[in-house]
Amino acid sequence: MTSTDILIVGAGPVGMALALAVHGGPHRVTLVDARERGAARRDPRVLALAHGTRLTLERLGVWGRLPATPIRRIHVSQQGGAGRTVIEEDEYGIDGLGHVIRAGDLAAALDDAVAHAGIAVLDHCEAAPDPGLPGRVRLTRGDTVDTLSCRLVACAEGGMRADDPDIEVRDYDQHAVICMATPAQAHGHTAYERFTPSGPVALLPCGTDFAVVHTAPPERAETLLALDDAAYLATLQQAFGTRLRLVGVSRRERFPLQLRVRRHPVADRIVWLGNAAQTLHPVAGQGFNLALRDVWALGEQLRGADDPGSPAVLAAYLRQRALDRRGTIGFTDSLVRLFSNDIGPLRHLRGLGLLALDLAPPLRHFVAKRMMFGARAWP
Repeated sequence: MTSTDILIVGAGPVGMALALAVHGGPHRVTLVDARERGAARRDPRVLALAHGTRLTLERLGVWGRLPATPIRRIHVSQQGGAGRTVIEEDEYGIDGLGHVIRAGDLAAALDDAVAHAGIAVLDHCEAAPDPGLPGRVRLTRGDTVDTLSCRLVACAEGGMRADDPDIEVRDYDQHAVICMATPAQAHGHTAYERFTPSGPVALLPCGTDFAVVHTAPPERAETLLALDDAAYLATLQQAFGTRLRLVGVSRRERFPLQLRVRRHPVADRIVWLGNAAQTLHPVAGQGFNLALRDVWALGEQLRGADDPGSPAVLAAYLRQRALDRRGTIGFTDSLVRLFSNDIGPLRHLRGLGLLALDLAPPLRHFVAKRMMFGARAWP
């Protein structure tokens, strides 16, 4: 039987960030992943990183290696209705309201940092915590099976089975179609969020192009995938009207969208983070940002703990993160349900809400700061 102090299951960005957050403290850390080393470098998704996430990545020593595109202005509107709001970075005295980065680039920077730190990584290895023996994990690597003993298991990926009674699931009946789009003129570091009757559509500045996140019902998403580039470009252009002009799109992919929430993200010597704890709709781009806030808070608790898996340590982490987790999940879910329909009274109400954000700076600042720093942000 082998042993470590903290076993992190999942060597994606969340798992590697946690390993770096705990590294240098009193506990031995081991990462384990079912894929080959560096598989996350091929992740095709694009992430919108909040300003608070940038600060966390700076603390982890990887921010300076990232080819990130700053968001200096956010334009929010709805199709077929009045009302819009604009958020500018100058109102907050920061370099970027957020940043956009390819998930594969983030994984590469974290993987390089993990290697430089000498953190142990077991790849091609399946890890299964023993529900009857807290702190025991069955490791399967090819034909070899071993048992590992640890004081804390941190599950950073997967395991959100729909038949698990601890998992709350809401199917939004939407898929996300993702691609890159080329603007006719420089994007000026402006991000666009456009609410349409079938779902939100986001354009995020990424390099010189826009990353597109186009949500739609499954049948509509299938149709969007089947369109040739010219036809899809025309559809995307119609969603945004004349406020900008697009001249090209890349190959498209799609992903189903659900809300999945683990009601109890800690148990006896085990904690769940990232998409092992919750998966959110991409509207407002809060999923990864919430995960990084969880990572940093847990890292702080573990670095100062004699026993990283003790009930007191995990309870303190849970208390610290409860408000932000509950608030971010609720905010994201409410946005989807409020803005992904074409009901007349709601359309007018949405327009009034966007207008209020535009005309009332305190209200706009309240929303913006929570987007940047989470639900615990001070007004």
